[in-house]
Amino acid sequence: MISTDFLVIGSGVAGLTYAVKIAEKFPNKKIIIVTKSSEDESNTKYAQGGVAVVLDAKKDSFKKHIQDTLIAGDGLCNKSVVETVVIKGPNRLEELMQWGANFDSDPKGNLDLGKEGGHSEYRVVHHKDITGFEVERALLKRAHQLSNISLLPHHFAIDLITEHHLKGATPESLSCYGAYVLDQKTDKIITIKAASTVLATGGVGRVYGHTTNPLIATGDGIAMAYRAKAQIKDMEFVQFHPTAMYSTEEGPSFLISEAVRGFGAYLRNKKGERFMLAVDERAELASRDIVSQSIDYQLKKSGDTHVFLDCTHLDLDAFINHFPNIYKKCMSLHIDISKDWIPVVPASHYLCGGIVVDMDGKTTIGNLFACGECSRTGLHGANRLASNSLLEALVYAHNIFKYQCEHLPENSEIEIPDWNDEGTTVPKEHVLIQHNLKQLQALMQNYVGIVRNNNRLCRANKHLGLVFDEVEELYIDSKVNTSLCELRNMVNIAHLIIAQSIGRKQNKGGFFNIDNIEVKA
Repeated sequence: MISTDFLVIGSGVAGLTYAVKIAEKFPNKKIIIVTKSSEDESNTKYAQGGVAVVLDAKKDSFKKHIQDTLIAGDGLCNKSVVETVVIKGPNRLEELMQWGANFDSDPKGNLDLGKEGGHSEYRVVHHKDITGFEVERALLKRAHQLSNISLLPHHFAIDLITEHHLKGATPESLSCYGAYVLDQKTDKIITIKAASTVLATGGVGRVYGHTTNPLIATGDGIAMAYRAKAQIKDMEFVQFHPTAMYSTEEGPSFLISEAVRGFGAYLRNKKGERFMLAVDERAELASRDIVSQSIDYQLKKSGDTHVFLDCTHLDLDAFINHFPNIYKKCMSLHIDISKDWIPVVPASHYLCGGIVVDMDGKTTIGNLFACGECSRTGLHGANRLASNSLLEALVYAHNIFKYQCEHLPENSEIEIPDWNDEGTTVPKEHVLIQHNLKQLQALMQNYVGIVRNNNRLCRANKHLGLVFDEVEELYIDSKVNTSLCELRNMVNIAHLIIAQSIGRKQNKGGFFNIDNIEVKA
């Protein structure tokens, strides 16, 4: 068993920001960060857009950013949370820059602010089209400079340790005492006991076959918290990014950043029509839910597999300067954006719900905190405003830090049993895992996508039950491995999305059920 003061599960912007702050404040305290892939592999790394913050006081204001966020959230945002996050944003960005993160500047040396869908002003701070990569780089560099932070890559968190694992415990309330973690290189399961555990495990995109998320986005933190009986909410609000590059190949979809539309690109159907002009006065810069639903309607109406993003009218040199990686990717596929339209299709991108936390990042389980995409703070409501995700992660990592400075967690004297896998065997083949994974992804893509209906949701629920039974049987009989645990987590996530979709009777933001059209909010 390993004992630590602070355990962080996940190495994206949320987890790293929190860990760095705690390590700097308490140099004699021990912080362990576990991450299931390499230390830099996270949803943060693939964030192309930027950080939405109010910096231009002459043109912009906190009030405008707050209002844009509330509009995107379609009436379901927690207004006090929105106000707090927006107002704290500039200070959190300043800290990030002090840690070495670099952002693009204009010729006068001021930060070059971009504009994305749903924003009324230019307020998105970015680093070319690889903002997340730059943020991740700076945070990892700072983390490595702090001797009391231990990074454990290729370590997969299997389950949180609560009273459920303790002999004879009959708790009136639950607390978290750490986690059971699989060392993927040795196949040994480590018991990590911690005074405080922070979940910063990212999103759930891989539950859907088509996603902009990396392969690691399997909803592990939310699934662990769900099994530990934490409150989970708003899982029906899965945000689909309108413009992932269309491909017939499997694997994560390449994202064409929202900022490209902010730069002036047009959406066109196969006939060349700019269909967004008839949908919303903001046209291509409408919020993501509106654009995604509009594209979905175009595809269902025409039977086409994709629509197009037209950049042919844009200044080519300026485009290459702002979006060098997107340009490079297009050219590698023989798409010359000065002449050719980019084929795009919506793909699952971001989860607006998750583990319920209060303003201090506390979950409904003692000593367990959550921040970043796995948490449900109330900021996003029914639909996240573009580039508010990195902002939320920075602010809530800070909020948890501030709370723990005033309420320093202490390790308990409780004895924690080691992981017990007596009677299990190493599975001889992985075909059952892969079969169920494909079945699950197809189920979610076809039955629980951008536009839903009651019939498909009920069928999805029924089919998922069969997958659940088979996966649980396999899990009980087998020595655990990463792919099996990921599949188990994705089944939990799919259940939450389906069940909470069935429970929602009003269409809001990113949730659209055609059988709810007559129901007025």
